[in-house]
Amino acid sequence: MKKEVKAKNILLRHEGVETVSRPSKSLVVANGGLGNGVSRQQLLEVLKTHGLLESLVMPPNKPYSFVTYASLEAAISAYSSLSGQDIPSVDSEQKVTLYLSFVEKVEVQEMSHPALPPGLLFVENIVSPEEELVLLENISWETDNSNQKSLKHRRVKHYGYEFRYDNNNVDRDQPLPGGLPEFCNVLLDRCLLQGLIKNMPDQLTINQYEPGQGIPPHIDTHSAFEDGILSLSLGSEIVMDFRHPDGTTVPVMVPQRSVLVMSGESRYLWTHGITPRKFDVIQVAEGQKVGTVSGNTEELTLSKRGTRTSFTFRKVRHGPCQCTFPSVCDSQQGIEKKSPPRVSDLEPESLEKEYVHKVYEDIAGHFSSTRHTPWPKVVDFLMSLSAGSLVADVGCGNGKYIGVHKNLYMIGCDRSKNLVDICGKRKFEACVCDALSVPFRSGSFDACISIAVIHHFATEERRLAAVQELIRLLKRGGKALIYVWAMEQEYKKNKSKYLKEGKTSNERIIPDAKSDQTLPIHTNRTAFDSQDLLVPWHLKANNQARNNEAATAKEENQLLPGSLYHRYYHVFCEGELETLCTRVTGVTVRHSYHDQGNWCVILEKL
Repeated sequence: MKKEVKAKNILLRHEGVETVSRPSKSLVVANGGLGNGVSRQQLLEVLKTHGLLESLVMPPNKPYSFVTYASLEAAISAYSSLSGQDIPSVDSEQKVTLYLSFVEKVEVQEMSHPALPPGLLFVENIVSPEEELVLLENISWETDNSNQKSLKHRRVKHYGYEFRYDNNNVDRDQPLPGGLPEFCNVLLDRCLLQGLIKNMPDQLTINQYEPGQGIPPHIDTHSAFEDGILSLSLGSEIVMDFRHPDGTTVPVMVPQRSVLVMSGESRYLWTHGITPRKFDVIQVAEGQKVGTVSGNTEELTLSKRGTRTSFTFRKVRHGPCQCTFPSVCDSQQGIEKKSPPRVSDLEPESLEKEYVHKVYEDIAGHFSSTRHTPWPKVVDFLMSLSAGSLVADVGCGNGKYIGVHKNLYMIGCDRSKNLVDICGKRKFEACVCDALSVPFRSGSFDACISIAVIHHFATEERRLAAVQELIRLLKRGGKALIYVWAMEQEYKKNKSKYLKEGKTSNERIIPDAKSDQTLPIHTNRTAFDSQDLLVPWHLKANNQARNNEAATAKEENQLLPGSLYHRYYHVFCEGELETLCTRVTGVTVRHSYHDQGNWCVILEKL
């Protein structure tokens, strides 16, 4: 009963879902949602045993759903029998506990299918199951040759020209021997005959992705390849996200054995990417095999990903691009604008050391002077904890949350010694450590917070390890609050404070000779166009002395007025943080929300 009341309070406080005490035909099913790994089919099996259903509404990426029965008696039966019942989560080995409450009515917002991006074309069943098997068997991953690479997150093989992930381009002067493999000729001849491509490709990249892996949003470099990029998907279906610069996002179902052709606007202007997760939210209707995925909450379910192998065919360009999208064209900007890199191909530890650890040591004082106001919803979380609770602030920075609730015992830790020194001057308890190895006893904390920390880790595995370390610290029933920067800085037509404070200038910051140019440099106060990027920090001259608050004499000589630093970030797409957290055993996502340009979750250790 106590947990049921708690679930009701969470729904009301964080989701605006108001429950009623009197019985009705409609109920909210807390913990029974797509966002915490419960599929429509799985939930229907449980619910329909109590009577005929009128509707089942499952909002995407939410840990709850709404059910309406045909009769009041059926709803009362479900409420009496199912509250407190455990069902397995399809996204992990752990179970989730359902809590049902009556609601007055269920609002269903009808949403039409978004249109495909202009120039995007699909052909289903471009190859037969037998041809698919032949293509996969001919890859010969075991062959040890120069055109095969083993990246940190996937296997990849190149033909014709090697696709270089350090600059998202090819070396036109160094073609690979042998050209494209003969086993692709039947497919390419078929595509030419059907008019899917105008020219025979001369570059092929084969990637193999396991469930849980993805690719960041990116545009294939304009100057590298001609119009018309062809991608064949084998082994498994996938949902690919296309994003317009205005923020419009279109999720597109890419079926197994289908071919996708990007040309025109879809090739040159829209980014495309795959969110790293093990399940996709798709249409429940069997007939919906290809095309955009609508947001209709009565039609959505989960689809388990399998091992997917993609064949991406391109035609290498031998002159400047003359497309009609100069704002995103590297040829027409006069500089080589690089598409977002695959950070998984870089060394994460050295990347974080150079573009996170060193930067925060140098800017600690200035950074602290700009971080003085606690975020209201983080304060709400801390104030909701019982007096006397022991709380860890992992990545505490200058300690602005440590003194929020005077009746909590809070201890902070941070990778930056200079920021920890500032905590010490404020009489806060804090120590220096890495968020992947916190020197506190397991199972000893009532709560943990990680505010704007995990987005600084350069790979999904390291981000997952950071979440696991938080959960290790918690007692059973303990809670963790996590904030990460969101790709969606404009959400539900509301701009974040970060965008509202933006300047109108379109000037882009270009890295100097000492900067690592394998990552895009973000323009401050603008929408993100890549998940993995460097964000500038200007150490202004009038902030020099303030920054030295935590610097040694030697460091003071190194901090030059007007210095420009770059911090590495991985900004999270909608649903990505929840998906990451569901990979951690022994924990459940109690709540997820968007707060001023951040994705946020509240976890509970089971």
